[in-house]
Amino acid sequence: MEKPFAITLDPGSSLANRTGSWRTYRPEYLDRLPPCNAACPAGENIQAWLFNAESGDYEKAWRSLTVNNPLPATMGRVCYHPCEGACNRQHLDASVGINSVERFLGDEAIKRGWKFVKPEKQSGKRVLVVGAGPAGLSAAYQLALLGHAVSIYEAGPAAGGMMRFGIPKYRLPRDVLDSEIARIVDLGVELRLNTHVDDLKQAMAEGRFDACFLGVGAHIAKRAYIPAGDANRVLDAVSVLRSMEGAHEEEMKPLLGRRVVVYGGGNTAIDVARTAKRLGAEESIIVYRRTREKMPAHDFEVEEALQEGVMMKWLSTIKEAGEGELTVEKMALDENGFPQPTGEYETVAADSLVLALGQDADLSLLGKVAGLVIDQGVVQVDAAMMTGCPGVFAGGDMAGNDRTVTVAVGHGKKAARAIDAWLRGGKYEASPKPEMATFERLNTWYYSDAPKTVRPVLDIIRRQSTFEEVLGGLDETNAQFEARRCLSCGNCFECDNCYGVCPDNAVIKLGPGKRFVFNYDYCKGCGVCVAECPCGAIRMVPEEN
Repeated sequence: MEKPFAITLDPGSSLANRTGSWRTYRPEYLDRLPPCNAACPAGENIQAWLFNAESGDYEKAWRSLTVNNPLPATMGRVCYHPCEGACNRQHLDASVGINSVERFLGDEAIKRGWKFVKPEKQSGKRVLVVGAGPAGLSAAYQLALLGHAVSIYEAGPAAGGMMRFGIPKYRLPRDVLDSEIARIVDLGVELRLNTHVDDLKQAMAEGRFDACFLGVGAHIAKRAYIPAGDANRVLDAVSVLRSMEGAHEEEMKPLLGRRVVVYGGGNTAIDVARTAKRLGAEESIIVYRRTREKMPAHDFEVEEALQEGVMMKWLSTIKEAGEGELTVEKMALDENGFPQPTGEYETVAADSLVLALGQDADLSLLGKVAGLVIDQGVVQVDAAMMTGCPGVFAGGDMAGNDRTVTVAVGHGKKAARAIDAWLRGGKYEASPKPEMATFERLNTWYYSDAPKTVRPVLDIIRRQSTFEEVLGGLDETNAQFEARRCLSCGNCFECDNCYGVCPDNAVIKLGPGKRFVFNYDYCKGCGVCVAECPCGAIRMVPEEN
């Protein structure tokens, strides 16, 4: 949390540079980095907006959140919340429900019609953003706030990228996504749909753009050779999910049949299998060559799929697709834990086979761009997200292997700030991060048990037959309670403990929001303040001679 925590004393003051000869260590206040903030790929200042939310100032919390992420209602539904995996509270009872509070704030903003504030001045610079997925939308948002004129060229018929065409509606309702995209466009961002960029160099010249951000998503499905002849219906997962969105008028909902097999182990495979159940499949089976522990899909999604009746065949691989059936070979782990074929086969009935083996980004638009380096389908960028071609930046699926919405939003933000610096003739450098507020630095005896709030879930019957949203949101009472579970790791929240326990009255209160300062004329360096600070915002340092 960014709050002042010290004052500057006049060198002539009776308090300055007088430390006392009896001390070997003195206390000092500091701000440490909360682990939730450190783990967030979008770089959100999570602790700051939780602080505002717990006091009931939801708009301030939302505005603090959207400094780094313009899509909180979306992210509150689709982010895999690595922040919660890093939360210190999990060592007490359970991590803070950061993701659920984020969703509450995002939904509250949509309900109340909160808008972003347009910049007062324009830079006169023009930036092209290719792709209206999470990376492109994030970059466009940040660039617009910085005063640049932004145009997004999107090849598809609607904005959102894989958020729209790769994430089913039962996880992300489209009215939520549309509302958050509209808020970005309202900043003055030009959005051109059905605009495919074949030649980036030409597009930049024609539009008189000064810089470019590439946020092309991974929409091309990877294939695998499976002997099938003309028997079985073999589709790819990206096409199945895209057709569910009605991307093109001629497209219909996929006819997958009563028995559907999905080949793959990622989140896309889970999404397709769960979609098949909702389309009426009596059997929806995921075939994956490794064990559940090695499955790249997130465990909670696997669990939700199992609840909905999706079946799993781990340590299995598909060898052949025949008429109405598949030949599956069983695998076994070798001494190094790698799956090996066993020569044992079984037959699985299937009306269709859906391949969910990963995706690649379409990089054909980069053919005439000099200086770019592409390694295994990934555009290489430097620390500022710039490619080998000056002024051309990239992020999201095409510039990394960790392909999530949160990572893409973080890439877009980082690239936008680097583009702004580059346009102004400088170079963007992120501020150095302070030391981590690890659990052992907290004094948790001050905190009482507070069980994590459980979010409401749609009943199983409706989950199997409709595309209604599965996971519900928190109400105001629960959202406030959840925000108050935050331990404020590493940052003073003015609990007055140090002020109350100091035996020498050496702690000076500076007033609400200003924190404290030590009077070293009286401080003996006993360290009681450090031992009694709940959040670990004081440390002992060697005495200066």
